[in-house]
Amino acid sequence: MNRRDAFLNTGTVLLAAASGASLAEDMEHDHSKMEHDHSHMHGSPLQGLIAATADCAAKGQSCVAHCLVLLADGDKAMARCAQSVNQTIALCNALESLAAQQSALVPALAKVTLEACEQCEKECRKHLQHAQCKACAESCVACIKECKAVLG
Repeated sequence: MNRRDAFLNTGTVLLAAASGASLAEDMEHDHSKMEHDHSHMHGSPLQGLIAATADCAAKGQSCVAHCLVLLADGDKAMARCAQSVNQTIALCNALESLAAQQSALVPALAKVTLEACEQCEKECRKHLQHAQCKACAESCVACIKECKAVLG
């Protein structure tokens, strides 16, 4: 087994474990039969930020996975991109969560997330030949716009 196969097998195991944990969580806490009014979130002034951070994190996951495959193949040029995307994912996930709660900490975290998205976009633009990097860069632009809107 070569390094790439080992890396991909490890990734597959991690994804399966994460999916299993998520499925178990869903089965444990089934909301399908409960009555909830989620209409209050649709009118949230932070709805754009919530959507942009969620999209940025999702596109980032795809990008970092692609970077890791290329790194496993020996393409060292993707290292900075993977690092930048990874920190952006973490911040976008945190900001999405705080925005959904309408936390008073949203502006402070939006400032840091904006900086991370700017760095991430810059790195991903170096690799526009990869669809994942292009999509990630574009989602960073949208996230930057929403962070700026929150900061005024």
